Parts: sequence; C-alpha cells; structure tokens
Amino acid sequence: MKSSAVILHGPGHLSVDTVTLTPPSASDLVVEVRHSGVSTGTEKLFWSGEMPPFPGMGYPLVPGYEAVGKVVEAGSKTRFGVGDAVFVPGATCYEDAHGLFGGSSRLIVTDADRVTPIDASCQREMTLLALAATARHSMAGLGHHVPELIVGHGVVGRLLARLTIAAGAPAPIVWESDPARRDGAEGYQVIAPEDDPRRDYGCIYDASGDSAILNTLVSRLKRTGEIVLAGFYTQPLSFAFPPAFMKEARIRIAAEWTPEDMQATRLLVESGALSLKNLISHTAPASDAQTAYSAAFEDPDCLKLVLDWEIT
Repeated sequence: MKSSAVILHGPGHLSVDTVTLTPPSASDLVVEVRHSGVSTGTEKLFWSGEMPPFPGMGYPLVPGYEAVGKVVEAGSKTRFGVGDAVFVPGATCYEDAHGLFGGSSRLIVTDADRVTPIDASCQREMTLLALAATARHSMAGLGHHVPELIVGHGVVGRLLARLTIAAGAPAPIVWESDPARRDGAEGYQVIAPEDDPRRDYGCIYDASGDSAILNTLVSRLKRTGEIVLAGFYTQPLSFAFPPAFMKEARIRIAAEWTPEDMQATRLLVESGALSLKNLISHTAPASDAQTAYSAAFEDPDCLKLVLDWEIT
C-alpha cells in the first residue's frame, strides 16, 4: 500500500513524496486523513535541527501527531467501522521512513487502540485534541493546582486558560510579550509581563518554552508556590537558589497526555465545556507543505497551521 506523505529529509528540507505503508493486521485501521496539524514545538525543532537526541528520531521522517480523518478499512478485531471519524496521534507504519510522529500522511495504518473516535462535524478543530489533552494532563492529578498565571498566549496557553475556566476556577492572568498575540482571549485577561505588579501567585504555568524564565517566575511566587513547566525546552534550565529557597518554591514538569487525558478531553469538547474554536489561524493544501511549514514556524501571525489533505 502506498500513500503520499510529508517527508522531512533533514533540517529545513521537506517534500511531499510517496511512502510505502506496512500491511494492516486484524487489529489495525486504515485511516484516510482529512487534516493534520503542524506543531510549532517539537516539529519546529526537527525543522531547525535543534531537537535534542530523542528515542526513535532520525531522517527521513514523517512528522505530525495531530491527524483526523475517516476509517476506510477496519480490521476484524477492531470495534470501528468504515466511515467512522477518528483522531490519530501519529503512526509508525512506514517501511521507508521513520515514523516517530507519522501523522502527516494521506493514509495511515494504525492499531485501533491508539485512535480516538470524534464527531465528524468538527474534524478540523479536532486536530487540536492532543494539544488540549496535554494541557489537561498538566492540570489534572492529585495535588495539582489550576494556574493563576499562564506565561505565553500561544495555543497551549490559550487551552490552559480555557481549561481553567471550564474547571470552574477563577480566570487566570496570561502574560504575552508579543502585542500581536494578546488578542483572542475568551473570559480572561492577557497583559504584558511588565504591566503585572503581582508577586503572590500560588501557581504559575509556563507555556513559553523560554529556558531563561525561571528566575522571573520565582520572583512572582508566593511562599510555597509552584511553577509548572508546560512547554518544551531545548536548553538547560537553571535558577538562582537563594530566592527559590526563601520562597520554598516547587517546580513541576508536565509531560504529554495519557489515554485517560485524551478521553476526558474529548468529553469536555463534545459537551461544549471546552471550545477548540478560533485557535487555527492558517490552513494550507498538503501539497504545499514546504511553504506551509515555513509559514507555521516563521510567520509571527501564524498561531496554528493545519494541512488539508483533500485540497489538491
């Protein structure tokens, strides 16, 4: 079985080529992708060549872990049927390319246990499901606190703010240094860091990925306050010990979503408690992936870009 797919041959070198898919088993689905998202976090690091050593990485690579589409073939041991709409968090189904992420392909072969059924009427927005589940994972759990301050008004920062409000907690303050990124708030306030006088936050979530931000955040904590690192950091993180010692500051690292997060987030979206609208700023045909990836990573006006696999 063949498919067209985005192939990252090396830093900055990308094309749409034909790949060979592994044959599906009785527990697999073949999914025809309609939309796939471009990550400005991990995928940008592969594009720039800044990605630290990571298990399974290598070139050529099929990127993407945010794909939605419909089932076109369902194995006999699956609970899905042809035509079902699903979210696919990437795949490793390529014989001639690495599939560390593997979601940016017209066809995907994947174990049915990895996909999530979705509402067919909102497939484009559901490309954001993994990001929303990751944001939810950072907040959910015994002893975890919702953010009072969120740093960064990108997609993850906006999702964290929306999840906080959905949880019934007070609306957080969001810091954003780029004036162009301060719009789009829904029920919360976005301000420049220098305009915020508060220094008694109990819980601060950083979604900026800024490796040099810890000292600033420690200075804004109340005693025994917590900083949650919800971004991805390519450089070593460090902080001055005495101020953190005086605050008895806690620092927690949030990893990616779990299956439980995915199911809980899907229910939040389907119930209307969490909206994924107005987060995708750009859409491009998959055939224009080279230009689209450059725009996703370099255009300051691009909040989130999604590839459309149905446009030729």
